[in-house]
Amino acid sequence: MARTGLCDSKPLLDLHKKEKAEERRAPLRTWANAAGPKDRWQPPEGDEPKMAPAKMEPECRWDRRLLVSTSDDIIMGFHEDSRTHTAGTMLHITDGCPEEPLLLYPQGFPGLHSLQALVPGLLRHEVEIAMEKLGLIWDRSYAWDIFLDMMKNQFRSSFPNADLPRPFTDATRAVLVDWLVQVHELLHFQDETLYLAIHLLNRSLRQIKVSTVNLQLLGVVCLFLAGKKEECLLPEVSGLCFLMDNSYSRHQLLRMERKVLCGLKFDLSYCPPLHFLLLSASIARCSAKMVWMARYLLELALLEGQCVVFLPVQLAGAALCLARRVLQEPPTPEGEAAWCLASSIHVGSETALLKIMHILAGAAAKAHSRETCATFIKFSSPETMHVSSHPGLRNAPGLLGVPPLHT
Repeated sequence: MARTGLCDSKPLLDLHKKEKAEERRAPLRTWANAAGPKDRWQPPEGDEPKMAPAKMEPECRWDRRLLVSTSDDIIMGFHEDSRTHTAGTMLHITDGCPEEPLLLYPQGFPGLHSLQALVPGLLRHEVEIAMEKLGLIWDRSYAWDIFLDMMKNQFRSSFPNADLPRPFTDATRAVLVDWLVQVHELLHFQDETLYLAIHLLNRSLRQIKVSTVNLQLLGVVCLFLAGKKEECLLPEVSGLCFLMDNSYSRHQLLRMERKVLCGLKFDLSYCPPLHFLLLSASIARCSAKMVWMARYLLELALLEGQCVVFLPVQLAGAALCLARRVLQEPPTPEGEAAWCLASSIHVGSETALLKIMHILAGAAAKAHSRETCATFIKFSSPETMHVSSHPGLRNAPGLLGVPPLHT
């Protein structure tokens, strides 16, 4: 079976020694729309109050555990003491409340058998540096907790199946998403706003009764709500109505907004796959072109209705692996070791990653000839290094070596 890009991690020891010796590594390349680390306030010398020595907590170590309700999805977690394990299961405790029992993943992670003791500390160190460089945090001391929260909360972002309520189809949904990509570009919104808007659209189509006549109105409202959460400047409601040729009134738009908020119970939280992609790419020391290629493939996933059943970190990992296959950049020892470390945060079986890669490869191969080509045009500009026009994408399905997987 074709591999997903995971590899042996023997050079990881050399990378770890180099990181320890150098204290700091070179700044990240400017491939992401991210801010640099913020200057933190330091208390004046001599004013720091004396505190009692803190009690040292037992060292935490990583394991992989399998949800009881799933067959092959792997999630990462850590426990403080092996005493929490009983007969191959673990009861994860949060704030004194036991959660559902979890089965340990017996084989560990492919390619990391000999480095189980090293990966936890090195991965945490790399995650903290990457999140600070990408501007996802202001204080590195909270990075690890935020990362664990991202990994945990993403399970709320997927759907049990890709079925849409009648009379909607994947084709009509793709047309709407393609139009929202164009509106998003016109309004100069952040990339996170687009991912949140499509997520709200996917949820609304399944939880709210909407007619086909109001489908465009629903899409604009989801983009408007996402903008309220992610943006500093928003367009006027009348301006949004103008983008829809004034087919809907201001009153209809605000009424739909209220309907969506009530239907979603005012829950607009979402960790987009873009954050996982940039985090993994930073840890893996990916080149600028590889990151833009992965971002292009990841945005193509927004048009594919069958991708809603996968977790954000799965989509990000598959997009990065496929981008690596397409570009086929010459590997370096340090790059291979860093890639193996980044691969350790990919969630899911190799079968799941391969399935996503086949979906993305098929979408990329025909993106230039589809009517819904807004994403293809968007990533054909010099700012994105013309990644959508890369000749390797035309034969992307053939790079995987096996026919598409079906379930």
